[in-house]
Amino acid sequence: MKTIPVRVAEVVDETAEVRTLRLVRTDAAPLPEYEAGAHIDVVGPTGMTRQYSLCGRPSDRSALLIAVKREPESRGGSQALHTVSAGDTLEIGQPRNLLTLAPDADRHLLVAAGIGITPLLGMAHELAERDADFELHYFARSREEAAFVDRLESLPEFRSRIHSRFGTPRDELPAVLADLVPELTPHSHLYTCGPEGFMAEVIKAFSPVVGNERVHLERFVAAETDTSGDQPFTVELDTGEVFEIPAERSILGVLAENDIEVFKSCEEGICGSCVSGVLEGTPDHRDQCLSAADRSAGDQMALCVSRALTDRLVIELY
Repeated sequence: MKTIPVRVAEVVDETAEVRTLRLVRTDAAPLPEYEAGAHIDVVGPTGMTRQYSLCGRPSDRSALLIAVKREPESRGGSQALHTVSAGDTLEIGQPRNLLTLAPDADRHLLVAAGIGITPLLGMAHELAERDADFELHYFARSREEAAFVDRLESLPEFRSRIHSRFGTPRDELPAVLADLVPELTPHSHLYTCGPEGFMAEVIKAFSPVVGNERVHLERFVAAETDTSGDQPFTVELDTGEVFEIPAERSILGVLAENDIEVFKSCEEGICGSCVSGVLEGTPDHRDQCLSAADRSAGDQMALCVSRALTDRLVIELY
């Protein structure tokens, strides 16, 4: 992975567990352009690489803003980034998008819970600059645990479009979401990020109105998959090289073992770094990064977790 050296220009404690890091290039050059909803790989102080959504204004190329929630039971990435201070240096990857704004939507509804606000915040900034028709509904246990809430409520461009909802019991969530359904049409698009149970309720409430193809979500946690019925299959690269993928191995693992370079990061089907093209065959999607539309198209797959529904796949490495 080609990285960009950056300096931590500012650290802000948004809540007791969430801090934002404002990152600038060490050479003071402009940062890469990106679309709202993008994320970056961040190499932390321990050398561990993790992905963080960009939550600043996409039009601001002078700095990138990420939010890091301290996760005591994580593998250490978030803990390490809670030790950095202004002036420290880090390495980041190029921004990439798994979650993007639909260009043809008549209305955009953003529904976030907890730290799930991070990718949707950048999208809200972009929509506000476009003067698009949108609303952001932000659920959190309490105001004290809601990152960015003061900023969201104070910005004039957000004031009538932001709805903060604190302490909504899980059993009352369906009724709250049902009240928002009449605001949408079959040409509206929904974007959501948060805990799995929360997103499941959001999808259940809105997909009958807008359709699964217009529901966009970002997950931070890998889904559990039953691998007991996995079968071997063959993968052929567009270069002609052929590899047998055993039932207990991943495509990514076999390619790496054979010195085939594939960009990778999380290896859990979340970050999308190993997504590659499918030229022939039918993939068995097991990732959490591709949209419903991407999966239906069948022309790309995450090599770290997904498998095959056919005996053979022909793939193109990006």
